[in-house]
Amino acid sequence: MARTRNPEGRMSLGEHLVEFRKRLFSAALAIAAGAIGGFLLSDLVWAAIAEPILAIGERSGRLAEINYTSITEAFDTKIAISLTVGIIITSPVWLYQIWAFIVPALVRKEKVYAVSFFAAAVPLFLAGCAAGWWVFPHVVELMVSFAPAESTTLLTAKYYLDFTIKFILAIGVGFVLPVFLVLLNFVGVLSARAILKGWRWAILSITVFTAMATPAADVLSMFVLAVPMVALYYLAALIAVIHDKRVAKKQAALLGDLA
Repeated sequence: MARTRNPEGRMSLGEHLVEFRKRLFSAALAIAAGAIGGFLLSDLVWAAIAEPILAIGERSGRLAEINYTSITEAFDTKIAISLTVGIIITSPVWLYQIWAFIVPALVRKEKVYAVSFFAAAVPLFLAGCAAGWWVFPHVVELMVSFAPAESTTLLTAKYYLDFTIKFILAIGVGFVLPVFLVLLNFVGVLSARAILKGWRWAILSITVFTAMATPAADVLSMFVLAVPMVALYYLAALIAVIHDKRVAKKQAALLGDLA
């Protein structure tokens, strides 16, 4: 169904809701398809996720185990792994759907920016997830090491998997957000001054986001996530400043030629 717009290219509230439903359905359908593949790989993925806990017992001699505390917990764990794998492997689809909803009407030059930054967002998200996966065993080992040597670490499968998913996906999302800031700046929606002016809100949002992504008592992991996200935010602001200066210079030169 073709979308109708007024002469300025804007959509009504109802059209926005229809567009949102369309994009959400497409993203959900892709994730569901990816989750089917994730279900087939769930046993291998769970074995890799549990490896850091098993390795702690082998290296330090401390007892560390993952337990299932309810009848359905094993099945719930498999479903959660399937959905997570589906989210990661279908990231090109739902990242595109997000961007297509945010900026539905771009001119040709802006579409070039969109394609370029979309091509950057997908590798960055996957790179962020990969970085989280690489850091994760070290974080687990560090956190467990604070327990007394004679103690026993008993983790429920649900808690351990929830921590793993939040940790890895949070880093993946954190890598992508600056890309959207820069892209919004390049298409003229967000200025570098606006990005820098909102630094307090950005840091507060990052802090809240990382606090939600990690267990309440795990302050170290919160800062491990927050620091690179803040650094990427300021990197996006720097790129936006450089871009705005170039645009201002071109506009000044154009006005000079007209004068």
